[in-house]
Amino acid sequence: MKNAGYFLVLLLLISSCSIQKEPVFLKVDNLEVLSFALDTIKLKAVAFFENPNDVGGIIGTDGLKIFVNGEEVASVFSEEFKVPARKKFSIPLSAHIPTKNILTSNKNGVLGSLLNSLFTQKVTVRVKGRLQYVVFGFKSDFLVDKTQDIKIKF
Repeated sequence: MKNAGYFLVLLLLISSCSIQKEPVFLKVDNLEVLSFALDTIKLKAVAFFENPNDVGGIIGTDGLKIFVNGEEVASVFSEEFKVPARKKFSIPLSAHIPTKNILTSNKNGVLGSLLNSLFTQKVTVRVKGRLQYVVFGFKSDFLVDKTQDIKIKF
């Protein structure tokens, strides 16, 4: 009888902390250039989510890449983010683009398109890849594909 009571309490705890569905990925926004130096260009963005569950989890950013004028130039980095339960939340994303990645690229037109961007004072930046959500050992991916023209300020 005592074991049945423990089992009933455990079952009640598990059912009350239900995972109804994964967090909802809303958008990536606020993409902007933080600094523009001779050796590094620093970008930032924010990923917005809503978690309808009673439990949290962890989101990692291992699979996000930055494309400038159509060419891959860097990876996005962020520490693993703890997802709050039953809240809207945002994750800051950062990228440091070494300018040598742009200047030494053998791709046709990369340097030309960058120079053209400097004259027009805007550059097309694309964030593409996946964010990974982990809760209780189960994994789920969110696909991200955001393109935005950013004005360059000198």
